[in-house]
Amino acid sequence: MSAFRPAFRPAWSASAARPRTPTPAPRALAAPLALAAALPLALLAGCASPEGLKDEGQARRVNAPLELWPRYSPAPLRENENPAALKPLPALPRIPSGSMADADPLAVLDADFTASGGTPPEPGTVRRPELHDLTDDGKPDLIAVVDLDDRTSELRVYTVRKEVVTRVLALRAVLAGVELAAGHLAIREPTKDPRYVSVTDYVWDGRSMGLWDLTLDLARKPKPSSPAPGPAGGPP
Repeated sequence: MSAFRPAFRPAWSASAARPRTPTPAPRALAAPLALAAALPLALLAGCASPEGLKDEGQARRVNAPLELWPRYSPAPLRENENPAALKPLPALPRIPSGSMADADPLAVLDADFTASGGTPPEPGTVRRPELHDLTDDGKPDLIAVVDLDDRTSELRVYTVRKEVVTRVLALRAVLAGVELAAGHLAIREPTKDPRYVSVTDYVWDGRSMGLWDLTLDLARKPKPSSPAPGPAGGPP
């Protein structure tokens, strides 16, 4: 009788030992993966300085501002303290054209100062009046400046509302400059630091000359005055 031999197939048979060829990844997927892996390295290389990372020292602590006397607040401006309060001047003649070019600037200032209980300004203290459209109605408004002394001036702006001359801005300031740009009226005033001036920007908002912005700007050096020309035919 022959010996019984059970059927046995070793795990390392030829079919099992043959190495499998790995399935290649699709090219459409391999390229983005390689790009995504290289992108952080490129960003790190672009941000690093040529000398590598540096220690800038201990960072300053950021603290919330400490509010002093938080329960106190000022009362709102009274009408005579609001520089942009509208003030009609009915004592002046009406202006059907709606243009301040048809008004007498000195008469307007006299009526305005008198209505406030003041003294009309001397003609020699009034700068040359300027006519510019600040209220965006296509008609010129009046910008006038009265020099109260060697330092302080009074700037006032007038327009016509329903044929009545109306003051729309009154400021007492130390005028380091007055500028117009795109309907904005910028008032430049000196600060304690001679390198800078404060700039207050007003613009018509449809109802009044509203405060638009407050900034600091570099002070401008005064332009040297040109020498007076000599007599005709003589040396310059």
